[in-house]
Amino acid sequence: MVSKGHKLSVRCQCKLLTLTRSSLYYEPKGESAENVRFMEIIDEQFLETPRYGSRQMARYMKRNNHTCGRHRVRQLMRPMRLVPIYQEPNTNKKHPRHKIWPYLLRNVVIDHPNQVWCADIIYIPMRRGFLYLVAIMDWYSRKALHTGDFQF
Repeated sequence: MVSKGHKLSVRCQCKLLTLTRSSLYYEPKGESAENVRFMEIIDEQFLETPRYGSRQMARYMKRNNHTCGRHRVRQLMRPMRLVPIYQEPNTNKKHPRHKIWPYLLRNVVIDHPNQVWCADIIYIPMRRGFLYLVAIMDWYSRKALHTGDFQF
Protein backbone atom coordinates (compact mmCIF):
# COMPACT_ATOMS: atom_id res chain seq x y z
CA MET A 1 0.00 0.00 0.00
CA VAL A 2 2.94 2.31 0.61
CA SER A 3 5.19 2.98 -2.35
CA LYS A 4 8.36 5.04 -2.55
CA GLY A 5 7.57 6.37 -6.03
CA HIS A 6 4.33 8.04 -4.95
CA LYS A 7 4.02 11.85 -4.91
CA LEU A 8 3.37 11.75 -1.12
CA SER A 9 6.34 11.05 1.10
CA VAL A 10 6.64 7.68 2.86
CA ARG A 11 6.16 9.46 6.18
CA CYS A 12 2.90 11.03 5.01
CA GLN A 13 1.61 7.75 3.51
CA CYS A 14 2.31 5.91 6.78
CA LYS A 15 0.59 8.65 8.76
CA LEU A 16 -2.53 8.41 6.55
CA LEU A 17 -2.62 4.62 6.90
CA THR A 18 -1.77 4.76 10.66
CA LEU A 19 1.29 2.59 10.17
CA THR A 20 4.65 2.92 11.83
CA ARG A 21 7.48 3.49 9.40
CA SER A 22 9.61 0.89 11.11
CA SER A 23 7.12 -1.80 10.03
CA LEU A 24 7.98 -1.02 6.39
CA TYR A 25 11.65 -1.80 6.89
CA TYR A 26 11.21 -4.85 9.12
CA GLU A 27 12.44 -8.09 7.61
CA PRO A 28 11.58 -11.14 9.69
CA LYS A 29 14.40 -13.47 10.59
CA GLY A 30 13.80 -17.16 9.97
CA GLU A 31 14.06 -19.85 12.61
CA SER A 32 17.50 -21.13 13.54
CA ALA A 33 18.57 -24.57 12.33
CA GLU A 34 18.35 -25.92 15.87
CA ASN A 35 14.79 -24.62 16.31
CA VAL A 36 13.76 -26.16 12.98
CA ARG A 37 15.22 -29.50 14.08
CA PHE A 38 13.37 -29.28 17.41
CA MET A 39 10.14 -28.37 15.62
CA GLU A 40 10.44 -31.44 13.39
CA ILE A 41 10.97 -33.67 16.43
CA ILE A 42 8.03 -32.08 18.26
CA ASP A 43 5.81 -32.44 15.19
CA GLU A 44 6.66 -36.13 14.76
CA GLN A 45 6.01 -36.88 18.43
CA PHE A 46 2.81 -34.82 18.47
CA LEU A 47 1.40 -36.96 15.65
CA GLU A 48 1.94 -40.04 17.85
CA THR A 49 0.77 -38.47 21.11
CA PRO A 50 -1.59 -35.54 20.47
CA ARG A 51 -2.34 -35.30 24.19
CA TYR A 52 1.18 -34.04 24.97
CA GLY A 53 1.34 -30.42 26.06
CA SER A 54 4.51 -28.41 26.53
CA ARG A 55 5.41 -30.11 29.83
CA GLN A 56 5.11 -33.68 28.56
CA MET A 57 6.80 -32.75 25.29
CA ALA A 58 9.72 -31.18 27.20
CA ARG A 59 10.07 -34.39 29.24
CA TYR A 60 10.05 -36.39 26.00
CA MET A 61 12.78 -34.14 24.57
CA LYS A 62 14.85 -34.54 27.74
CA ARG A 63 14.45 -38.34 27.66
CA ASN A 64 15.81 -38.34 24.10
CA ASN A 65 18.83 -36.16 25.00
CA HIS A 66 17.63 -32.93 23.41
CA THR A 67 18.42 -29.78 25.41
CA CYS A 68 15.08 -28.06 25.16
CA GLY A 69 13.15 -26.71 28.16
CA ARG A 70 9.42 -26.37 28.65
CA HIS A 71 9.24 -22.68 27.78
CA ARG A 72 11.17 -23.20 24.58
CA VAL A 73 8.93 -26.13 23.64
CA ARG A 74 5.87 -23.96 24.30
CA GLN A 75 7.41 -21.17 22.22
CA LEU A 76 8.00 -23.62 19.34
CA MET A 77 4.57 -25.28 19.58
CA ARG A 78 2.72 -21.95 19.40
CA PRO A 79 3.62 -20.97 15.78
CA MET A 80 3.02 -24.60 14.73
CA ARG A 81 -0.47 -24.26 16.29
CA LEU A 82 -0.09 -27.52 18.18
CA VAL A 83 -2.68 -27.66 20.96
CA PRO A 84 -2.98 -30.83 23.04
CA ILE A 85 -6.22 -32.78 22.77
CA TYR A 86 -7.62 -33.88 26.10
CA GLN A 87 -11.00 -34.27 27.69
CA GLU A 88 -11.85 -31.25 29.77
CA PRO A 89 -13.86 -31.76 32.94
CA ASN A 90 -17.52 -31.07 32.38
CA THR A 91 -18.79 -31.48 35.92
CA ASN A 92 -20.22 -28.03 36.60
CA LYS A 93 -22.41 -27.69 33.53
CA LYS A 94 -25.95 -28.85 34.14
CA HIS A 95 -28.47 -29.54 31.45
CA PRO A 96 -31.14 -26.81 31.29
CA ARG A 97 -33.98 -29.37 31.58
CA HIS A 98 -32.33 -31.27 34.44
CA LYS A 99 -34.52 -31.51 37.52
CA ILE A 100 -33.04 -30.12 40.73
CA TRP A 101 -33.67 -32.61 43.50
CA PRO A 102 -34.22 -31.41 47.06
CA TYR A 103 -31.50 -32.01 49.65
CA LEU A 104 -33.18 -34.46 52.02
CA LEU A 105 -30.58 -34.26 54.81
CA ARG A 106 -30.76 -30.48 55.33
CA ASN A 107 -32.20 -30.51 58.88
CA VAL A 108 -31.36 -34.11 59.84
CA VAL A 109 -29.18 -34.61 62.91
CA ILE A 110 -26.89 -37.60 62.40
CA ASP A 111 -26.37 -39.05 65.86
CA HIS A 112 -25.95 -42.82 65.49
CA PRO A 113 -24.24 -45.32 63.12
CA ASN A 114 -26.03 -46.79 60.10
CA GLN A 115 -28.33 -43.78 59.87
CA VAL A 116 -26.83 -42.18 56.74
CA TRP A 117 -24.51 -43.73 54.21
CA CYS A 118 -22.80 -42.28 51.17
CA ALA A 119 -21.27 -43.95 48.16
CA ASP A 120 -18.73 -42.85 45.60
CA ILE A 121 -17.35 -44.39 42.45
CA ILE A 122 -14.23 -43.34 40.59
CA TYR A 123 -12.94 -44.31 37.16
CA ILE A 124 -9.20 -45.03 37.03
CA PRO A 125 -7.62 -45.51 33.58
CA MET A 126 -4.97 -48.24 33.59
CA ARG A 127 -2.32 -49.20 31.08
CA ARG A 128 -4.55 -52.01 29.81
CA GLY A 129 -8.22 -51.25 30.36
CA PHE A 130 -9.65 -49.36 33.30
CA LEU A 131 -10.67 -49.83 36.91
CA TYR A 132 -13.70 -48.70 38.90
CA LEU A 133 -13.18 -48.08 42.61
CA VAL A 134 -16.33 -48.08 44.74
CA ALA A 135 -16.51 -46.90 48.36
CA ILE A 136 -19.47 -46.90 50.78
CA MET A 137 -19.06 -44.83 53.97
CA ASP A 138 -21.06 -44.27 57.15
CA TRP A 139 -21.47 -40.54 57.82
CA TYR A 140 -21.61 -40.85 61.59
CA SER A 141 -18.42 -42.85 62.15
CA ARG A 142 -16.72 -41.73 58.87
CA LYS A 143 -15.60 -45.31 58.35
CA ALA A 144 -15.57 -47.03 55.00
CA LEU A 145 -18.04 -49.91 55.15
CA HIS A 146 -17.02 -51.34 51.83
CA THR A 147 -14.48 -50.66 49.14
CA GLY A 148 -14.34 -52.73 46.04
CA ASP A 149 -12.76 -52.59 42.65
CA PHE A 150 -13.95 -53.87 39.34
CA GLN A 151 -11.42 -54.21 36.56
CA PHE A 152 -12.39 -54.29 32.89
